[in-house]
Amino acid sequence: MSLQQWILLNIPTWIIASSMIIIAIGTAVGGVLLVHHYVNVKTLKGHHDIAGPIFTTIGVIYAVMLSYVLIIVWQNFDRTSSNVVREANYYADIYRDSIGLSEPFRTQFRAATTEYLNSVIDDEWKILAKGERSLRTQELASKVWGLTGTYEPRTEGEKAFFAEMLGRMNDAGELRRQRILDAQTGIHPMLWFVLLFGGIITVVFSFFFGSDNLVAQLIMTTLLAVLIVLILFTILIMDFPFSGDMSISSSAFQQVLLYLK
Repeated sequence: MSLQQWILLNIPTWIIASSMIIIAIGTAVGGVLLVHHYVNVKTLKGHHDIAGPIFTTIGVIYAVMLSYVLIIVWQNFDRTSSNVVREANYYADIYRDSIGLSEPFRTQFRAATTEYLNSVIDDEWKILAKGERSLRTQELASKVWGLTGTYEPRTEGEKAFFAEMLGRMNDAGELRRQRILDAQTGIHPMLWFVLLFGGIITVVFSFFFGSDNLVAQLIMTTLLAVLIVLILFTILIMDFPFSGDMSISSSAFQQVLLYLK
């Protein structure tokens, strides 16, 4: 389990957000006051011709990198959410396709599938938050496949329904594997280091601009620091789609179970 995932699992989202904002405000205000205490405003103003273009370049580079990571994380979160809905919907289709199969297999298959879906909701979803899979759910999935492997369709109609059902079972299984992988995968620690260090450089660089209106500079620097922190916070809470207070829920599977009743 990565540090980001541990934070999401053990610290409420509002505490994470509040802490990050407080740190950003404290750093911005403290940094500006510290620099102005030791360096004369006229001295700082004398460096504006050089510092201005450099700060603009740093800001553009960091903004591009930050926005790119945010877009990628958002797309991954959205894709994972869509995959969960697709996976759940496949089981509604599988249940419907089983209508064309004969007894007692149909009843046994539906019971095993329902048990598997309940395990996904009750067992696996909690473990997904840690980036792991449920062994019990895996056993129930194997049970469904084992039961399916014993069935031999007799009529052409049964063969058509059975082939369609197998195709959807394979698709659902593939999406489950992808779901487990998505629960484990987040932004590489090195990239997090670059994002955090880049944010620190950007904010600290703003300390070395001189302004006769200290309050205005404090406000502008604070807003810059808070904006960066809010984007980093958004990246953090969406990095692991099944961890934290804003994670993807199992509601899609719950809706399917209601359909199966």
